[in-house]
Amino acid sequence: MPTSETPRGRILIVDDDPSSRTALSELLSDEGYESELAQDGFKALAKFAEFGPDLVLTDQKMPGLDGLELLRQITSRDETVPVIVVTAFGAVKSAVEALRAGAYDYLTKPVDFDELLAVVDRALRYRSLRVESANLRRRLDEKLAPDNIVGTSPQMQRVFEVVDQVAPSRATVLIMGESGTGKELVASAIHHRSTRAKGPFVKLHCAALAEGLLESELFGHEKGAFTGAQGRRDGRFTMADGGTLFLDEIGEISPATQVKLLRFLQEQEFERVGGNQTLKVDVRVIAATNRNLHEEVAAKRFREDLFYRLNVVSIETPPLRERMSDIPALATFFIAKHAKSNARDVGSMTSETLDVLASYPWPGNVRELENAIERAVVMCNGQQIEARHLPPSLRAMGDRPINGQPPIPGSTLAQLERYAIMETLKAHGGSTSRAAEILGISVRTVQYRLQEYARESQTYLERPRAT
Repeated sequence: MPTSETPRGRILIVDDDPSSRTALSELLSDEGYESELAQDGFKALAKFAEFGPDLVLTDQKMPGLDGLELLRQITSRDETVPVIVVTAFGAVKSAVEALRAGAYDYLTKPVDFDELLAVVDRALRYRSLRVESANLRRRLDEKLAPDNIVGTSPQMQRVFEVVDQVAPSRATVLIMGESGTGKELVASAIHHRSTRAKGPFVKLHCAALAEGLLESELFGHEKGAFTGAQGRRDGRFTMADGGTLFLDEIGEISPATQVKLLRFLQEQEFERVGGNQTLKVDVRVIAATNRNLHEEVAAKRFREDLFYRLNVVSIETPPLRERMSDIPALATFFIAKHAKSNARDVGSMTSETLDVLASYPWPGNVRELENAIERAVVMCNGQQIEARHLPPSLRAMGDRPINGQPPIPGSTLAQLERYAIMETLKAHGGSTSRAAEILGISVRTVQYRLQEYARESQTYLERPRAT
């Protein structure tokens, strides 16, 4: 009998007969499997979500939700989990129905235990192959991600240089930049250019989870560690063993989690929540934030020692307003991407459309540009995107003299200033420092004006329209 502490697999047993459930559970437990029991199909669905089984063994005839309907529900939720259906002896029609509905295999009553163990073993190996295949497809898809970083501006060339330099190393990387500037793409590019490219690239958005859940997601938890912890669960560090863990919005994590993360970065070891077994994994950490961590450290909201551990190499992703010369290439890339995904015969845009794109300050950065292009592709009925297909916030910019010759007389000083700033930025690749030097104003003034123009566009969108 196996004596390994790690179970051979997690099996959900569903049967309305208590003695059958218990007998199957004891048999599988003796063989090293971890099992969870449910007395009907409805309870099984709840257990499925909590327990996360590798395999489901279910009786066919049950009151309420029977085995075939349970099979369909499970397959719709996770098609990689095999389901074995137990049918009455001689019920050939029922067995065929089960196989057609997607069952991995069927057994007849009374269940032959040797046959059961053989089928369970094959089913779990089948699941392992399906999961491995899905992970391979995911990694192949993600491997294309570095190609999604589009840009020839000097700012992006500097980013590419640092990525190529740091990728082969083991160094922890901190990526800083505004939301929507492509921090995740940069992290993916580092992973796929590294010696860990064949390993997993695991992502976690730290701001999306409460403190307790974040620790569990990072480090895993033991059964009973907290309410709802029905069984042991591996965390992202374990999942990323041999690869890279990308922690987005690292500036949002709590002081307690900061301490545990610091320990991992120093010693490459951790414990699951509610556990005392020390685990060691080989994981490279790449973190990202849109916060100024220097200010967070000064305000005592972020540990200084953790900041220096994360900031071995830093990469700054520039906002789109500082790389305006990349807009034509980015727009062309997004047109091709979304024309394909939306089955549209759109291949280009008019010069007027490009002028509007080049005149907008893009507070939402590349993400906002992609959303604008996707909308335009969907709204376009021809082969060329026109300015009228763009979102109202961008078209509103066309109502102001920011492109071409401003109407003089008739323009206000504010309109002329806006025209001068935007045209100078466009002529110098979006460089705020170069624009400030040419215009004889401070960089802070240029940045303030860009934020002001973005707010004006938003106000235009939100103000009531005449009906």
